[in-house]
Amino acid sequence: MAQNYYNNDRGKKKKLAIIGFSSIFLVAMVIAVIASVSSSSSDSGNAQKQEISSSMKAIQAICQPTDYKDACVNSLTSKAGNTTDPKDLVQAAFASAMEHLSAAAKNSTLLQELNKDPRASQALQNCEDLVNYAIDDLKKSFNQVGDFDYSKMDNIIADIKIWLSAVITYQETCLDGFENTTGDAGEKMRQILKTSMELSSNGLAIVGEVSSILSNLQLANLNRRLLSDDPADPDNHIDDEFPYWSHSEGRKLLQANVSELKPNLTVAKDGSGDFKTINEAIRQLPKFSNQTFILYIKKGIYEEQVQINKTFTNLMMVGDGPTKTKITGSLNFVDGTPTFKTATVAVLGDGFIAKGIGFENSAGAAKHQAVALRVQSDRSIFYNCQMDGYQDTLYTHTKRQFYRDCTISGTIDFIFGDAAVIFQNCTFVVRKPLDNQQCIVTAQGRKERRQPSAIIIQNSTFTADPEYYPYRNELKSYLGRPWKEFSRTIIMESYIEDLIQPSGWLPWAGDFALRTCFYTEFRNRGPGAKTHDRVKWRGIKTIKPSHAIDFAPGRFLSGDRWIPSTGVPYNSGLFTLLSNVTTKSQGRI
Repeated sequence: MAQNYYNNDRGKKKKLAIIGFSSIFLVAMVIAVIASVSSSSSDSGNAQKQEISSSMKAIQAICQPTDYKDACVNSLTSKAGNTTDPKDLVQAAFASAMEHLSAAAKNSTLLQELNKDPRASQALQNCEDLVNYAIDDLKKSFNQVGDFDYSKMDNIIADIKIWLSAVITYQETCLDGFENTTGDAGEKMRQILKTSMELSSNGLAIVGEVSSILSNLQLANLNRRLLSDDPADPDNHIDDEFPYWSHSEGRKLLQANVSELKPNLTVAKDGSGDFKTINEAIRQLPKFSNQTFILYIKKGIYEEQVQINKTFTNLMMVGDGPTKTKITGSLNFVDGTPTFKTATVAVLGDGFIAKGIGFENSAGAAKHQAVALRVQSDRSIFYNCQMDGYQDTLYTHTKRQFYRDCTISGTIDFIFGDAAVIFQNCTFVVRKPLDNQQCIVTAQGRKERRQPSAIIIQNSTFTADPEYYPYRNELKSYLGRPWKEFSRTIIMESYIEDLIQPSGWLPWAGDFALRTCFYTEFRNRGPGAKTHDRVKWRGIKTIKPSHAIDFAPGRFLSGDRWIPSTGVPYNSGLFTLLSNVTTKSQGRI
């Protein structure tokens, strides 16, 4: 029964996604017909007026779901001409946002030259990088709409929403960098980004809620035509755009012993590999590879700051184990490095996989923000890895990420960011903070309600480091706090030890985001999992199994499309329903 519900519900969602996105094209067709009929019975002057009128109707329809309608209408009116083609209108919306972001990048450079505060100058430099990341993701979205393929409609929608969400997050990260700076550079940058942030938000609204166009134009009955011609295959979970390895190849690679691997390059401190440092090896990586490139890092402590640039796609880094192969650094906020740049390892290239590696920031609790690992790689996977630090250990910055059988340690907000990220079978170790500090496991940063992002922790364990355990009631610990207004964190089917306070969740500042966040606990166990004394914020939710499964990786990450083929152990749905639910990706009860 549960299996039938799962498949039927998924099929309905796919049909709704197809109907929703295709409604734009129906709107355009109807508007075009109206314009054609009207113009055939009028003189050329009236025809031109009808064309403009039809174009404005199409623009207003496209802009209807947005929060910043004036910005939407104004940008499309100036950018799209008299077109009623929805593809052109959506692309024009993205192009307008790109134009404003390009101007913002230039202004960031100009402000750097005028600024005397070192922290503000660094923040402006980071803004330039972040804005360029945003432009790149807008370009991908623009191209995806231009190359629209009906047979992959639901996948296209999911991809574009993830990329546009990242565009919003990058701009917000830029502004976050001005905290604790002097002068007015932060406020100037906020004004510079104002329009691009509104247009980015509008883009996400247009893609995510296009079905509302139908009701606004009273064309709802026309969408029925799509159902009989649905070319999408509801049983096709593998995306042809990501064929970088087959299922058997992935399983062979990730389940093989290190001695059985045939890496493309090997790093070894003792000189037995191709290179002695990771950064030397990275300079030899192929760019924009569609094939998996295996970089084997032999046991040892590598004191390096590593960045896997966005040009290095489908890279697989394999170590000898998370406590044997360790990449460590100590950059931190107190000593002058912005949080965004403190990461010992930063991963930008899509399709990244790590197995058996430790990532560490050894700066210590007194140095405050000090990131061990920052990830903005789409469809990235970390398997049997370890991330150690204190404050801000793991920065799950943007896009889709999956962590399996990993251990993450820290003190304050030690898992934070705005990715769509799921931790499955992981261990979260709370460490001893400074004497005046409290510990918080998560700080999720969803800025807008439409962003498809969340921190989801499933079938995992919350535990105390032995050094911290005696202080757990004095230096208190919490599951999370809302970093941004629509912060969303789901903890389900996990074991919570007695270190977590009965109230469970901690405010960020005053009543900020307590009404708009989305925090829920589902079927957890252990002495720290009791919910009767939890905080009573409006944002604390209770969900049923039918809703909880929406946060499992099969649905939330569209994980069946890309995770099973890598060979990583993976549960698509809920662990507590496995006796009743068998999904195709699991292939077993």
